[in-house]
Amino acid sequence: MTDPAATVSDPVLRPGSTEDAPGAWIPEDGSRSSHCRVTVQRLRDGVVSVETDEVAEEVPVALVYNGVPHVVMLATPLDLEDFAIGFSLTEGIVRSPSEILAVRPHNRSEGIEVRLRITEERFAVLPGKERNLTGRTGCGLCGSATLQQAVRHPPRVGAGTVVSMADLRRAQDELRARQDINSLTGAVHAAAWIVPGRGLVHLREDVGRHNALDKLIGVLAKTRTSRNDGFVLVTSRASYEMVQKCAEAGIGFLAAISAPTGLAVRLALETGLTLAGFVRGETCVVYSHPHRLLEQ
Repeated sequence: MTDPAATVSDPVLRPGSTEDAPGAWIPEDGSRSSHCRVTVQRLRDGVVSVETDEVAEEVPVALVYNGVPHVVMLATPLDLEDFAIGFSLTEGIVRSPSEILAVRPHNRSEGIEVRLRITEERFAVLPGKERNLTGRTGCGLCGSATLQQAVRHPPRVGAGTVVSMADLRRAQDELRARQDINSLTGAVHAAAWIVPGRGLVHLREDVGRHNALDKLIGVLAKTRTSRNDGFVLVTSRASYEMVQKCAEAGIGFLAAISAPTGLAVRLALETGLTLAGFVRGETCVVYSHPHRLLEQ
């Protein structure tokens, strides 16, 4: 597989009015909301009150490549172009953004269908993945047909950036302040791209932690962002697939609010990725390649 760090200068998807034009991506029409308002009974100190509450939405999102359905994931109906691009890259469906020729979401009564057109070379090997599946909200590896597909070994990441504890502290504050959907619903994860000295540059939210990270990686690809300039902070545990997705994208530093798994640590060691867990306030635990984290 092509070194993902080398793909950042490839042509990226840009706005276009022609569905089949190379490099075209079409914005969502905004007809679906990321959350909804419901009537609830709230019990507080023995008192029952009828109130309204904001609830996060999740809808089936089907990714269709060159007319062939590949996967259905449950996701928050927001930033779906980013999600489709990021998923295609981190799952190895394409090797670089230039192999995605068009992306267009379509609302359906049952959910949302995102149609992608990819190069014939990449589409020719897609059926061999045998991954026509339905993915749950928290799904990471569901639908993989073999152990080789489930546990992949990305190439080593690049040099990456050096991160200070002050960067991590500021990033946590910015992430909390900018989680708009979670502040309303309390039900979604976030993945943020942080550049030391600049702060939080991109943030994506979703009910699924993998989806949020794929959305973030998708916007990094669209904006041709150098993976050596920043790091990722996520509001979830650092499971194997979170490390795998970052490594596939050429990201050298992943910080997580919660704990990693053993498999995630081993993959981080293998790929050269710095993995920090329990990032909370002034503390964190570094599980691999600590040379990218400064103490101050």
